[in-house]
Amino acid sequence: MRIAAVDLVSNTCFPVLAADELGFFKAEGLDARIELMPMYGSTRALRDGTADAMIAGSVHDLLTEFKDWQGAKICVALSQGTPWLLTMRADFAAPRGDFAALRGLRLTAAEGPDLAFKECLRRAGIDPERDVEIIDLPGVGERHVSFGVFAAEALQKGLIDGFWANAMGAETAVSRGVGKIHGDVRRGDDPDKVRMFTFAGLATTDDFLAREPEAIDAAVRAIVKAQRALRADPSLAREAGKRKFPAEAADLIAGIVARDCTFYDPVISEEAVRELNGFAQSIGHLGGPVPYDRVVATRCKPLWTAP
Repeated sequence: MRIAAVDLVSNTCFPVLAADELGFFKAEGLDARIELMPMYGSTRALRDGTADAMIAGSVHDLLTEFKDWQGAKICVALSQGTPWLLTMRADFAAPRGDFAALRGLRLTAAEGPDLAFKECLRRAGIDPERDVEIIDLPGVGERHVSFGVFAAEALQKGLIDGFWANAMGAETAVSRGVGKIHGDVRRGDDPDKVRMFTFAGLATTDDFLAREPEAIDAAVRAIVKAQRALRADPSLAREAGKRKFPAEAADLIAGIVARDCTFYDPVISEEAVRELNGFAQSIGHLGGPVPYDRVVATRCKPLWTAP
């Protein structure tokens, strides 16, 4: 099975890497190959058939190629909740979660996650076009590390006041002493349910699901087992990370997983899909409400809770 990903140095999508590196895919008889793609490249690869499944760090990205969820399904959640944190420079004095204090500052977010960040700002009463400056970092298109790590380096150089990225980027900045977490929406630092905008998941096409249902079932079983293993023993993350991540990220991943392992829950709830669709409508990616069974591969539901 060919699995496309846009970011491998990610705690959010880590259960897929763990399923590979800790042998869960192999134990299910699945020959899985995870391939790194450019931004939105994994969604295009799924659409054109060069990938059988994709790791979506934010599942609403599927809508860029699969209009109104036509032709694709989410098979399992990799982690729960909107995965990005707002990290500010270490000397930023405002109380955690105070979005009003962002006015006049220079911030950055990757293409894709920036849509969630701008909507988060709007719901906090901040105009993202006038009240803050959201910039593209020089060289971001040629980067060879995850956006969060790249942004942490920009924060260290004083190019920005803060960035919106996953927990690996935040932890990189905090561990270097140059940043502090100002908002983790998954833990309640959010206005108006921003925490439920999106989540990380594994997705495939309706065509592949019809042709190879056993392969999808095997992948879901392996991912669920990896999630359980990480929740039971977060130190396993170091073993998996050291073969996939740069040295600094491999050193940080076990601590991040230890804090975030409660989010490694495979279940996709009706509420999660309803809020996901509401966010997708707010950014113009979805025309209207779509039923749960058009978004989720419901055949996979029993596998999320199987012993």
